Order: sequence, then structure tokens, then C-alpha cells
Amino acid sequence: MMLSQSFARSLWLVTVFAAGAVAFAEETLPTPRSIILATGQEQAAQPVILAARRYAAFWNTGEERYAEAALAKNFVDRTLPSGRPQGLRGVLEASKNFRAAIPDLRAEIEELLVVNDRAVVRYNFMGHFTGSFKDLKGDGREISFRAVDIYRVQNGQISDNWHLEDNLSLMQQLGVVKP
Repeated sequence: MMLSQSFARSLWLVTVFAAGAVAFAEETLPTPRSIILATGQEQAAQPVILAARRYAAFWNTGEERYAEAALAKNFVDRTLPSGRPQGLRGVLEASKNFRAAIPDLRAEIEELLVVNDRAVVRYNFMGHFTGSFKDLKGDGREISFRAVDIYRVQNGQISDNWHLEDNLSLMQQLGVVKP
């Protein structure tokens, strides 16, 4: 029985990724290293997984079309950093600022946990500091920091986001804060 449940789950995951690839062939979406679903939520989780992967694709590439596809028109950042505009505009501005310092910024989904209309995403962001940040010029050093996002997905798009980034590690690696 255990083998057949494991096989069925594996088959379902292959089906989800294959369906996503066919439906959105023009998209190159990051594949989570691990997906954890609540029992019985396999079918309902598909739009949540797709929205999370589209948003990850935005952070991975900086391409606005992914953010526009992932985020609802009424998107709200529930942990909005000081000075950042709310909604899509704020997200696009944040990406632009990151990419000014780290032009090759990449985002990997280490783990995606889905329960009902929520997704918890553990990210690893990587790249090289070859741009500029404030008055600092990049020297090509490797940058790597982690973040965790919690999304509420409605009608296939992220309506709410709570997030926490390891900004101390990022600022230390950029040279803004001494270790």
C-alpha cells in the first residue's frame, strides 16, 4: 500500500509539471526542489503551485510579465518595507533595485508547502555583486541569501504576501554592514 501511494504521488507531481509545461509553454518556471501538499489537496493545489512558480520566475529573471501573471490586480504586500510602494509597482521597483546591484540575480525554490489557498516558499537568492548599491560599486563577489514568503492565492493569482528576507546576510555580503 505504501509503495502504491508513493508511486501515485510521484505520478501526480509529474502530471502537474507536465500540465503546467503544456499550458504555459512560453514560460520557463523554476521547479521547486521539494513540494509538500496537504493530503487530498493535489488537484486544488495546482493553481497555487503555478502562481508561486510564476512569481519565482519573476524574481529569477526580472521579467515583468511573470509578476503580472502571478499577482492579482489587488495584490497587497502585508510586510511592506518602508518607502516601497504597495502593489505591483512596489514589486517591480524592488526587483529593479536588486538587479541594479546584482544583475544576474537568480531565485531558486528550495521548498514549496501548499495548504488550501496558501503557499509557503523557501527561497535561495544568488548572484554576483557586479552593479552598484548606494555608493558601493560591485567587485563581482558571490551573493547568496535566503527568504521565506507566504502567499494567499485567489483565482490563480497571489492576492497577499507576507515575507521575510535575510537582509543582514545580504547587507554583509554587499559590504554595507561589517560582519
